[in-house]
Amino acid sequence: MDAYGHVNNVVHLRYLEEARIDFMFRLAGEAADASPTDPAPFKAGCVVARHEIDYLRPLFHRYEPVTVDIWVTKLNAASATLAYEIKDAATVYVRAETVIVPYDLEKEHPRRLTPGERAFLEDYFDDSAAAPRIR
Repeated sequence: MDAYGHVNNVVHLRYLEEARIDFMFRLAGEAADASPTDPAPFKAGCVVARHEIDYLRPLFHRYEPVTVDIWVTKLNAASATLAYEIKDAATVYVRAETVIVPYDLEKEHPRRLTPGERAFLEDYFDDSAAAPRIR
């Protein structure tokens, strides 16, 4: 927390990272187990190309948990945009977006989404006006 008792801005990034890792590795891995055509989505590598964060309300240190909702708002051949909200039952504290790029770690070069990665991300796609947005 910072000097005012707020959750520090870097900690918010950590919350987003933890949600993204859970989404892209655990959840995508479970989906791959059910469809073995692309058995290890995102394990070949993926990097963050951009973060955008709007801090809407201060989140004070407390013992009650917050949730991080995550969904996909944009899909390209070689990138995807993930959107998030950090919130509790009554308040949205943060809205954020991250652009991720599949990356070949051995060749140190961006790559295209595999069919399995794209299929997984499409299941969480929502670019509707009703979806929470960065404003």
